[in-house]
Amino acid sequence: MLPSHWLLPANVGMALTQRSNGHSLAPWNSFNLGDHVGDNPIHVVANRLRLHKDLGLSSPPAWLTQVHGTAVLELPLAGDNIADGSYSREQGLVCCVMTADCLPVLLCDNAGTEVAALHAGWRGLCDGILEVGVARFMAEAHELRAYFGPCIGPQAFEVGAEVKAAFVSRHTEDAGAFKPNANGKFLADLTLLAQNRLARLGVTQFYHSHQCTFALAADYFSYRRDGVTGRQASLIWLKD
Repeated sequence: MLPSHWLLPANVGMALTQRSNGHSLAPWNSFNLGDHVGDNPIHVVANRLRLHKDLGLSSPPAWLTQVHGTAVLELPLAGDNIADGSYSREQGLVCCVMTADCLPVLLCDNAGTEVAALHAGWRGLCDGILEVGVARFMAEAHELRAYFGPCIGPQAFEVGAEVKAAFVSRHTEDAGAFKPNANGKFLADLTLLAQNRLARLGVTQFYHSHQCTFALAADYFSYRRDGVTGRQASLIWLKD
């Protein structure tokens, strides 16, 4: 279910999965969609097939091998699927990223003719995954809508000074996304960092899920919380 305040163009489909009502056993219980986390491959396939069926998709999602980089591939995939984002302007092709604390960013233009799904962990975010994703669009940045899915929240995402320095060395105003805590480290706001990045490009329309994967253990997988765990998916596509 999408947040009720998220406004989508009529011909854009979108879905955010949670961890319940799937086939996987603990610690991947139960709707794990990641095939790289140690889960029984049969269970992962069953979960993916259920997602495909439940969403009524005309083609399966374009599952990526994510590496915390900045590559964004245009669909349909042509062999190599190593990337942290996908883009499409063809109906029925489903952009998809998996997360378990990192920020999923879904993009579309106001007219509903282009879509993209981006995996924004702090490394990819700092190195420019969002800038690469926006550059894929023919629409101008001010014509884009950005949807931020569930991720680790600013009360839980502890990072070292080197992470703050990596962002601030590029954009000094990003210092406001880091709050010092008692042990000399910082609590980072991934969503604010992503919004800052997109706003600098000219994007003005933002929609937030306000869901923390770390805090909501019954609903979401969290690598920072559990270590060995599953992956939820964020998907966007142009309807047939």
